[in-house]
Amino acid sequence: MTKIRPHIQSLADLQSERLRLKSSYLLREEALKSNAKTYIHQFSPLYFLNKLTNSKTLFKIDEKTNITGKMMSVILPFILNKTLFRGSGLITKTLGALISGKIGNSLDADQITGAISHIKSFITSIFSKSEKKSKPLNFADYGIPPDSETY
Repeated sequence: MTKIRPHIQSLADLQSERLRLKSSYLLREEALKSNAKTYIHQFSPLYFLNKLTNSKTLFKIDEKTNITGKMMSVILPFILNKTLFRGSGLITKTLGALISGKIGNSLDADQITGAISHIKSFITSIFSKSEKKSKPLNFADYGIPPDSETY
């Protein structure tokens, strides 16, 4: 296969061909640099960490493996035994752990985030009501009747 080379007849043709080749070289260099940067960025540990901790990715992983359900089946009995069943006996704690473990296993990420958003909205509504209960502004009455000439 033979390459087709431009026919150069003068010094101006040579200079223009040299500038064309140099610009082509610079464009290819920039393309290679940008491709290398995206390639390196794609396989960096920070990129993998950000990709794995993305909320959409977490929900997809949770749909397949139910990680939050497994975590809640362990955490929920522990929390209940430390708070609600603190003074209870062994049988009560065991039954509470079994029931809360089953309930925790059935929970998924959507239900947990929904419960957290409901709690957040409830707390914000409580604080917004306390701000609304503040006294209305009373205007000072200096005793000038509205029919007077100074009004």
